[in-house]
Amino acid sequence: MSIFTNTPLIASIIAIVFAQVVKVPIHILVYRRFNVGLMFSTGGMPSSHSAAVTALMTTLAIEYGLDSPYFAIAVVFGIIVMFDATGVRRQAGEQAVVLNKLVTDFQDFVEHAKGLAAPEQEEKTKHLKELLGHKPMEVFFGALTGVAIGFILEIFM
Repeated sequence: MSIFTNTPLIASIIAIVFAQVVKVPIHILVYRRFNVGLMFSTGGMPSSHSAAVTALMTTLAIEYGLDSPYFAIAVVFGIIVMFDATGVRRQAGEQAVVLNKLVTDFQDFVEHAKGLAAPEQEEKTKHLKELLGHKPMEVFFGALTGVAIGFILEIFM
């Protein structure tokens, strides 16, 4: 099997790219704002992580069967990825929101108390990345995206 005919690999990559690209129009529809940076960020609707692992699982299931070790590995990998996306990474993003607010409030307090911020405080104004993980609905729609892409590629490849 050539890398260019490796349907599970191609399906996973297409699922990632599709999910990342479709985040922009979805964001426009929901928030009425254009944000091209979403194509290059983690988090958001749909989850490209979930799309990738479910495209992998789907194509492996079709090619090798549900009882194959390849499918078993992909399922375990997928569970870990999707659990992590909604658990640890999402919590880290929520903590980043709180920390960013604390830093901003502290800077406002320092500016108000002293008239202006001390030079060493400027380094502390870096904002932590807040969009890290996914809501369960984002993971669900990412998974549906991956399954659909997996089936479509298996039909046409």
